[in-house]
Amino acid sequence: MIVNVVECLSGAERAKGLVVVIDVFRSSTVACFLADMGVGEYIATDSLDRARALAAAKNGKIIGELETEPVDVFDHLNSPFLLKEADVTGQTFLHVTNAGTRGLMACTGADEVLVGCFVNAGAVVDYIRARSPELVTLVAMGTGGVMRAQEDMMCAMYIKNELEEYPNSIETLRKFLRDVDSAAKFFDESRTDCPEEDFDLCMDLDRFDFVLRGEPVEGGVRLSRVEADGREKA
Repeated sequence: MIVNVVECLSGAERAKGLVVVIDVFRSSTVACFLADMGVGEYIATDSLDRARALAAAKNGKIIGELETEPVDVFDHLNSPFLLKEADVTGQTFLHVTNAGTRGLMACTGADEVLVGCFVNAGAVVDYIRARSPELVTLVAMGTGGVMRAQEDMMCAMYIKNELEEYPNSIETLRKFLRDVDSAAKFFDESRTDCPEEDFDLCMDLDRFDFVLRGEPVEGGVRLSRVEADGREKA
């Protein structure tokens, strides 16, 4: 098995094999929380216009964050902590963010696409081992999909190390990532959309024992919960 790490949207566009799209702060993490909370149809898309059109057609809710848009355009914010208080069971959700959801749509050359982050890293590793593909591409989406984000690169390396049986230290990563530029929003009291609790939730290693697998649909990528051994959740 060959495991490659690429970055940003440009990396997603050329990703091959079994592809894992990683956006730790916070798209991939929110996706896992939604799946665990029993969301109904869940589609990631790459623009607010697409999200609105799909929401109208499917009577769905829009969740996300975009640098170009105020937070009040979303029905739910892209925050695992704030999402914990919501009732999403059985509801249709359209997810749009600056990097992670766009990356999912950009992986047109992949054999299979998964969502990965720290909260389901172990399940991603188990799933990949069970599938045993010749090629794995880990996409560290980065800030806005154009600039390296340390949390995404570190998560990609964590998964790669686990697959290749190299040692990892999540405690070291937690301490390091708490001080990176992309984590500053969690400790900015003026950012009501980025509660401090989100940092710890995003770094809660192996909180979930499932992966999310993507299926291209019109206007986006439908994400479905799949157990680590490849079985779809009943």
